[in-house]
This record gives sequence, structure tokens and C-alpha cells, in this order.
Amino acid sequence: MASNIDICNSALNMIGASNITSFTEDSKAARLCNQRYDFIRDRVFRSHNWNCLLTRVQLTPDAVAPAFEFANQFTLPTDPFCLRPVNLDSTTIVFNLEGRKILTDESALNLVYIARELDVNKYDAGLIETVSVALAADFAYPLTNSVSLGQAMQAKYDTTVSEARFMDAVEGASPNSTTATDRMTLEANEFINARI
Repeated sequence: MASNIDICNSALNMIGASNITSFTEDSKAARLCNQRYDFIRDRVFRSHNWNCLLTRVQLTPDAVAPAFEFANQFTLPTDPFCLRPVNLDSTTIVFNLEGRKILTDESALNLVYIARELDVNKYDAGLIETVSVALAADFAYPLTNSVSLGQAMQAKYDTTVSEARFMDAVEGASPNSTTATDRMTLEANEFINARI
């Protein structure tokens, strides 16, 4: 069974640093893992619609409506925590995303989102490797003072995340549909267009 410590130790091994046994031990590596792990993990999670992190929920409007423009607002889920909305079950919904609220005239929303999943054993193998390499890229300079190692780990991350995203997208798409990605993904530009 994998753990957050295993993911961090994989990253530390990539840059030639010593393993840790906990985030609270008295070592520079442990302090860095404790400080940076959640931020790096969430950044990787938000970078792609990882199949193992997708969560579906039906939202009901908040009791308090927005001050103007829209009839309703919906609070993004916290259990599990929504890191990024992916799909609102319709391409015709007019909405704004403001902070942790979706503002719209709709009376209910079906939302697919990227969840902050804390159980490492639910992660895809490609996602685990991607988080490990992202941590290695982040840790390389602080732990080794080597700019070249940091650059090498960043290049390794770019390759790893690209391969993992490709495999994840292939596994998540219906082989009989050319529009699976269109149905599953709410791209960033759709959020931008909705705000204009």
C-alpha cells in the first residue's frame, strides 16, 4: 500500500537524497516534504482531468442569492474538496465562477469536478509517478544546490506528465466516440468566455 511518505521518498531518491520516515522528523528533507507536498500534489491534480479524481455531484442553490445579475449561486463541494470544476452537464449554461461559488440562473447543477483525493491508493500509477517527479523537480535545488539537477528534474516532469496525461485520456475516452473529450472536459477558455 502506497502512502504520502512513499511518494516523497520516491522523489527524494530521484535526486539522491535520503529517505524520510515521517513529515515531522528533524531533517531538511522532511521539513521540505511537510511544507511542499500538499501544494505540489494539488497543482498536479489541477493540471489534468485525472480519471481517478473525477467526482460527480448534484448541487442545490445556496440559501442566499447573488447580489445581482444571476438568480442563484452554488457553493463548490468540500467533501471531497473541489480543486477544479470540469463539467456542468451542459454547454448552454451561462455562469460565472467567482471564488468558491458558481453563479447562474439555473435552479440545479450537475457538476463533475477534480477532487482533492487524500487516499493515495486510489491514485492511478501514472498520477503517483507524476506527483513524485513534480516533487523531485521542486526539491532538487533546495536539497542539492544543483541548478542542473533541478533543470533535469523539470525536464523529466514535463515528459512524465505528458505521458501520464496521454494514458489517462486514452483510458477515459470511449473508443466509439470522437467527442468523449468534448463531453467530459470544460476547458479553461470556457470559464474565461463565461466571465466575459
